[in-house]
Amino acid sequence: MYLCRRFNKKATNMIANYPSVLLIYTGGTIGMIENPETGALENFDFDHLLKHVPELKRFNYRISSYQFDPPIDSSDMEPLYWAKLVKIINYNYDYFDGFVILHGTDTMAYTASALSFMLENLSKPVILTGSQLPIGTLRTDGKENLITAIEIAAAKNANGTAMVPEVCIFFENHLMRGNRTTKINAENFNAFRSFNYPALARVGIHIKYEPNLIHKPDPTKALKPHYLFDTNVVILTLFPGIQESIITSLLHVEGLKAVVLKTFGSGNAPQKPWFIEQLKAATERGIIIVNITQCSSGAVEMERYETGIQLLQAGVISGYDSTPECAVTKLMFLLGHGLSNKEIRYKMNSCLIGEITKPNQQ
Repeated sequence: MYLCRRFNKKATNMIANYPSVLLIYTGGTIGMIENPETGALENFDFDHLLKHVPELKRFNYRISSYQFDPPIDSSDMEPLYWAKLVKIINYNYDYFDGFVILHGTDTMAYTASALSFMLENLSKPVILTGSQLPIGTLRTDGKENLITAIEIAAAKNANGTAMVPEVCIFFENHLMRGNRTTKINAENFNAFRSFNYPALARVGIHIKYEPNLIHKPDPTKALKPHYLFDTNVVILTLFPGIQESIITSLLHVEGLKAVVLKTFGSGNAPQKPWFIEQLKAATERGIIIVNITQCSSGAVEMERYETGIQLLQAGVISGYDSTPECAVTKLMFLLGHGLSNKEIRYKMNSCLIGEITKPNQQ
């Protein structure tokens, strides 16, 4: 069902000593080519990749590929495709040392966050990358991103274990933990940033890994794939002058189960009685409300100011330094597994796979 195809003819023999990487193309700019007549970007057959990246032939790796058919624009990415990615990885898990997912940049951070929860006990690299320019373009960033992502996916420690056994995003010389990463630039090559967690590796003449920052899995545990999501979640960004009717309407949407509340600064919100009352009533109805900051960097500290304390008293829980992408996918993941309200609140306040830093962790 999820058979991959051998990509490098030199590596058709299955010699175990050769590093092996499965390349999964979902869609996105990196796999597009410009139509010479219209100038529009169109998906091209992935068989042409070697033509545009002949350097791949120099890898002494066994590289195979799997292509979404048809390719998915990252704006259309959703849990259905996350589950498909997990199925592909799980099906091929024992046959490859690492996995590289080529993905559109717009929702890459959401996919990376989701996969970090879905691939429980992951002990091999899953590296997402892409580009701002198509790989066939003269100044493309896609070529370097792809080549380095493959090298990282195949990298091993002296004892034979994976160098980076977690879900990551590699972009413009930085390897970042996937569930800590957000897209910050639509124009330049430095499209992604991990504001609240250092890079796991930096790439220059050499790839400099940071072993103390990289997740260390339990080698006795087997990969446990997950596929269930509940998308009855919304992100609510506060702003000065937000109307009571809007808050009321949103918190009473039929089927709503959770809210990611993006507050000001270190977790502050309006002190208007109606606002606090609406939040309290929602949490009493079983809606889970998670507080994260609108700031790119930093964390929510709900005990710091009176406004944050009022949110705590209303039943709102802290999201600490979680990214919006991580907070929403973590909620959807936990809701999808039928956990109780109490269990979800506890796990949202817990660091499951390096996605948040709690004060006592610093």
